[in-house]
Amino acid sequence: MNSRYWTLAKRPPPPWPDETTFALKEAPVPTPGPGQALTRTIYVSLDPYQWGRRRRGEEAEGTPCHARTVSQVVESRIDGLAPGDFVFNTNGWAEYGLMGEGVERPSYMVPRKLDPTQGKISHAVGVLGMLGLTAYAGMALQCEPKAGETVVVSAASGGVGQIAGQIARLKGCRVVGIAGREEKCRYVVEELGFDACVSHLSDSFPEDLKAACPGGIDVYFENVGGAVFEAVLPLLNAGGRMTICGLIAHYGDAPGTDAGAEEARRAESRGVRVQRLSVGSYAADWHDVFLSEMAPWVASGQVRYREDIREGLETIPSAFAEMLRGANFGKTLVRIGPDPTLP
Repeated sequence: MNSRYWTLAKRPPPPWPDETTFALKEAPVPTPGPGQALTRTIYVSLDPYQWGRRRRGEEAEGTPCHARTVSQVVESRIDGLAPGDFVFNTNGWAEYGLMGEGVERPSYMVPRKLDPTQGKISHAVGVLGMLGLTAYAGMALQCEPKAGETVVVSAASGGVGQIAGQIARLKGCRVVGIAGREEKCRYVVEELGFDACVSHLSDSFPEDLKAACPGGIDVYFENVGGAVFEAVLPLLNAGGRMTICGLIAHYGDAPGTDAGAEEARRAESRGVRVQRLSVGSYAADWHDVFLSEMAPWVASGQVRYREDIREGLETIPSAFAEMLRGANFGKTLVRIGPDPTLP
């Protein structure tokens, strides 16, 4: 039996992915060794940071493209893990993969067994996984929002943005989102409870943002960069805080350029404390604290969360490109195998 997977077809890859960037290949399904398990991928998480990895040459030639995944165990040689169990792991853009001893992965992405009675298994690569921890670390820990402050979140309807903004709302802040289509802006206000949302597609975007933030901006959660940052910058208040989580507008820049450093310099010149966010720095010490707060928020409906789920391994490259262009709506996932937990 073979496993199909997507790998980079071009090295170095172009500034932005197109139909020739990735190649679909197949290889024999691996056999687990001692301390390993074979898993079948169900959900593949698509995130902007993955394009940065590929542009920096961090993925070995011919290997499956990296991604966080939710999978089901097929065969196990790991104590406590049995066929049929569900796990969070990093199979990448592949139908099957190994987890356990000797399997390369980022050090902070620790595979773990999932309990499907505690919620949707797809949430393990979303609101209750590293994505949710990213929003929590950037907003709650780095920006430290205080009741009554004005918080602005770019890419507010995206996977991280929607969670970060709701955390600020729960902390008693006035929250303003920045999104694209009017449909997204309505969702951010009507479903997520933000106080306002402005569209970066509007010809009057800078003026609209200023009108939505009459007292300036105390906290800025950066996911985009580019023209969005240019509109935010003059509104930042001295003593404010800013976290740079992502810079999707710059992911096509030439390797070696550092738009984040320039943003930090300009924001700091206005008396703003700027921190760049690396979620791996928080995984070990804060993961359990994060879950102890986020899981009840999600269960009670205080935090809402939208997924944009595509179907089929073949759709991954197009879904990935759409996500980078902002054509997704919510956290982008691709379901490449059956999910037995669904009704």
